[in-house]
Amino acid sequence: MRVRLFAILRERAGRESIELDLADKATVSDALRALSELPALAGVLDRLPVAMAVNREYATAETRLGEQDELALIPPVSGGVDIHVRVTEEPLSLEALARGVARPGAGAIVAFQGMPRDVSRLDYEAYREMAEAQMAAILSDCMEHHDLQAAAAEHRVGKVELSEPSVIVAVSAAHRSEAFAGAREAIDRIKAEAPIWKQEVNQDGTVRSVEGAPAHADVGEPSQRETER
Repeated sequence: MRVRLFAILRERAGRESIELDLADKATVSDALRALSELPALAGVLDRLPVAMAVNREYATAETRLGEQDELALIPPVSGGVDIHVRVTEEPLSLEALARGVARPGAGAIVAFQGMPRDVSRLDYEAYREMAEAQMAAILSDCMEHHDLQAAAAEHRVGKVELSEPSVIVAVSAAHRSEAFAGAREAIDRIKAEAPIWKQEVNQDGTVRSVEGAPAHADVGEPSQRETER
């Protein structure tokens, strides 16, 4: 099976992934134990809290692993690094998010914000810890697939009024084609895969739960914020 590493784990191991041979009916805990025996990671997993995902689904130490499974270990995510995610009750700032992904080698920054429409407001609920881990894994995939230099996403929970953004995404890349593609994949997959639910509240007070969108639903073109070099 394959173990994908991110941020400090990738840096300590000196590579993005590690192949492990485990016994039948092995668990995530068994994989972590095997990784801890590697000299480059010795002691790191004991000190560093990580989110775990198996085949891009949230996992626990007891989750069973099978042949060809992919285990992702996601360290805590914070600002000032190449990937930033947040699920919050606070208002979102697209300007701040776009500034956060600026890099010296980035010739393009593409940002997207999703807004409520045709309703009085949206009410959001999330499994926050899992949502942030899933969003970080999605952005990591986008970084790899589209050669991005940085990627960030934030999502509101609670009541979101008509004039406020409920989700924002910003990515940077050397060229606009990669930035547009990375932003589109990020927002499409966050809408489809992150455990976040919404209800529409109409002007008359009636409430309607909204079904999830498929992974490649058309969510509209991201807005472009780019500087060509």
